[in-house]
Amino acid sequence: MYVTHLESALDGTRYEADRLQTTHRGRPLWVRYDLDAVGAQVDPGDLADRPPTMWRYRELLPAPTRDAVVSLGEGLSPIVPCPDLGARFGLDDLWIKDEAQMPTGTFKSRGLSSAVTMAQHFGVERVAIPTAGNAGGALAAYAARAGLDAYVFMPADTPEVNQFEVALSGARTFLVNGLITDCGALVDAGADAMDWLDVST
Repeated sequence: MYVTHLESALDGTRYEADRLQTTHRGRPLWVRYDLDAVGAQVDPGDLADRPPTMWRYRELLPAPTRDAVVSLGEGLSPIVPCPDLGARFGLDDLWIKDEAQMPTGTFKSRGLSSAVTMAQHFGVERVAIPTAGNAGGALAAYAARAGLDAYVFMPADTPEVNQFEVALSGARTFLVNGLITDCGALVDAGADAMDWLDVST
């Protein structure tokens, strides 16, 4: 792995990358890489021969080894030309990236593949997330793939298709009479007692 350290997006505080870290003062941590080492080891011409998933760029993703990746094939979704739609908006050359091609039907597949990969690497057994849509289904699917217990908290008025997606993947699903912020508060409040990792997106 070419990760050198983690860095606070708020003030640049550095953290070791060899232990579980989450946020710094409520802000994300950036993963920093030894780009010179990556450049010396990776031939850009070889990338096209790798599987067409986001993990073809594994040297620039936080996975300890190629074999440790938790994947459902997420990655290279198509960019589709949309001339008729573009014309309706006065655009000469409109293209849309079709993220519905992701394994869970959403771009959240990418982030949660990475998050669950690292959670598993650090020995996490339970993951939790507040969601009002696609993130819950993506977490449920990747947690199932990794054999982790998933806990998903969603407002009671979340679309049924999202509720079913979470439940069908085997996650413990909790419908909350409130907003996604209330769901987030429940995830946060239960972290110590339940020993789960909050993987909020």
